[in-house]
Amino acid sequence: MHTSTIRPREIRREYSRHLHRHVDFDVYLPPDYQSEPGRHYPLLLFNDGQDLQAASLPLVLETLYHVQAIPPIVVAGVHAGPGRKQEYGTTRQPDYKGRGERAPHYRDYILEELLPHLRDKWRLSNRPQDTVFAGFSLGGLSAIDIAWTHPEVFGAAGVFSGSLWWRWSDVLPNDPDAGRIMHDIVRTTPGPRPNAQRFWFMAGTLDETEDRNNNGIIDAIDDTLHLIDALKDRGYPPAQIRYLEIQGGTHDPGTWAHAMPDFLTWMFHTPLHKTH
Repeated sequence: MHTSTIRPREIRREYSRHLHRHVDFDVYLPPDYQSEPGRHYPLLLFNDGQDLQAASLPLVLETLYHVQAIPPIVVAGVHAGPGRKQEYGTTRQPDYKGRGERAPHYRDYILEELLPHLRDKWRLSNRPQDTVFAGFSLGGLSAIDIAWTHPEVFGAAGVFSGSLWWRWSDVLPNDPDAGRIMHDIVRTTPGPRPNAQRFWFMAGTLDETEDRNNNGIIDAIDDTLHLIDALKDRGYPPAQIRYLEIQGGTHDPGTWAHAMPDFLTWMFHTPLHKTH
């Protein structure tokens, strides 16, 4: 079996003053990083970075670099901590069970600690169009929430099997799709929209079995498509949104590995991501 020669070039543990714990993160540098000392690279930041190996990120990167399908990028994978369900979520409010209460602290860690550290240590572009935030499941919800709220930092978000069901109340029998927090955030955020942000989503047809509104479509797909509808209602054109549905895809790194080439090529193949 072929294995990638790309490995985390840096495996670090730093203490976070916002999270009051040590945070582990891995940094994957492109092959030409040392030989191109004047180059600044796009940054892909991943929640649930502990799953990137299982999701085949190194092997996919190596393959795409080999065929020149994407430019060289730097990837930083932030490992989830023991309080994942409290640190991930939506920064506006926790869900109806109180999960996500520390999401504002996690946002502050990303913006005020991690990004400045990464940009101080490695040669990274600081342009929003070169800065992407992505994640798996609940990490995907966290990524799009933070990216949406901070378009001056993140030009794009990637959501793999996102926990977009996140809600402020239990399911209401007479309106089972009500109360979804991220959908409401997109619909009600004040200010001019759209901007140049881009959004990539995927869901697997076997991501789950729940179908709360009994329409024959699992909630994971419904919630994703409804969020895409909310983005379009705000004026985002189809060219800035990508949805990948994987037949037979399940809620696990194997399915996310299958989606990874589509994600990376859609996010980074455009001329917007030429670096200076």
